Amino acid sequence: MTINCKGKLIDLGQPKVMGILNLTPDSFYDGGRYKDENAILKRVENMLSDGATFIDMGAYSSRPGAEHVPEDVELQRMLPIVELILKNFPDTLISIDTFRSKVATLSIEAGAAIINDISAGNLDEEMFNTVAKHQVPYIMMHLKGTPQSMQKQTVYDDLIQDLKLYFAEKIKAAASLKINDIIIDPGFGFAKTTNQNYTLLNHLDLFQTFGLPLLVGLSRKSMIYKILGASSKEALNGTTSLHTIALLKGANILRAHDVREAMECVTLVQELKANSL
Repeated sequence: MTINCKGKLIDLGQPKVMGILNLTPDSFYDGGRYKDENAILKRVENMLSDGATFIDMGAYSSRPGAEHVPEDVELQRMLPIVELILKNFPDTLISIDTFRSKVATLSIEAGAAIINDISAGNLDEEMFNTVAKHQVPYIMMHLKGTPQSMQKQTVYDDLIQDLKLYFAEKIKAAASLKINDIIIDPGFGFAKTTNQNYTLLNHLDLFQTFGLPLLVGLSRKSMIYKILGASSKEALNGTTSLHTIALLKGANILRAHDVREAMECVTLVQELKANSL
């Protein structure tokens, strides 16, 4: 199971870690932490040295109830940092966390390798065409509504079947445009209650039927720290526990704030699988 990133084949049969770089002032865990070039470069250097295969950059906070960010602000936050990172770490495979086709286009032209779209094209009808034109890997996530409205849209006929139908339709549409490298993300925390998040994790292996790489974003989310009566800053151990479960259920990419700890999960689960009878 491989994806083509700027001419380089990445084997996702061995799970990979995608390190998170938030460029927003209001992200739920590390918003506003990386305000200057030195802090950003140090963060990227640490994630790469800890084993991250990808760096996922977001300039529009998608936490529940986050404020809407104008497109020009997202671009002002994003493009200079793409160029900064590639100037200092030229081989970095940058993933762009955006639902806007213009942001995707300009970021790819600046050297980004992957588009990570929380809406799977629902919030910008040109996104599929943009990805098809540039032939980059495309992460399509499940979301109902917008970041501002999603937590009011948590009613499903059947959570797992509804998500599988959603992805079946999206994959068909993407394939018709010859988008070749598709990664699916079930969207933990997006238009889902805490109970629904755990139901989804319990049945994560059912999404392997699509035969596509599976990305999970569980890192330090409220589904962890609310259950533990803690905060996002105290949710690393809980994140590690759920990362382990996700890997055992077929996750190919862990999107994580804490790369070293996520890599340790990958190493140990791979050892466990290698020694199964």
